[in-house]
Amino acid sequence: MSEFNNVTIVKKANVYFDGKVVSRTLTLQDGSVKTLGYMMPGEYDFNTAAAEVMEILDGQLDVLLPGSSDWLAVKAGESFDVPASSNFQLKVYQATDYCCSFIE
Repeated sequence: MSEFNNVTIVKKANVYFDGKVVSRTLTLQDGSVKTLGYMMPGEYDFNTAAAEVMEILDGQLDVLLPGSSDWLAVKAGESFDVPASSNFQLKVYQATDYCCSFIE
C-alpha cells in the first residue's frame, strides 16, 4: 500500500535521538495506529510497548531483535516484526524512510 486514505494525523512530530529519528502518528479509520518516520544514519536503541511491524520504504539498516544474537540486514521493500514489551537495536547505514504498524 503506497498511501493511506481517511486518516487522522497528530500534528506534533515524535522526535528521538536529538532529531536523528522523527516520525508522525496516524490513526486509520479502523482505529489502527501507524507511524511514518525518517532515520538518519546512526545506532539506536528502542523500547516498544506494543508489538509492531516495521516496514523499510527506502534505505538500509541492521536490526538486533529480542532474543537474537545475530544482526539482520533489512533494506527497502523488506520488514521485520518486533514483539510487545521489548527492546531492539538498529544500525542505520543511510537515511531510511519507514512505516511502523502497531499490532494490538
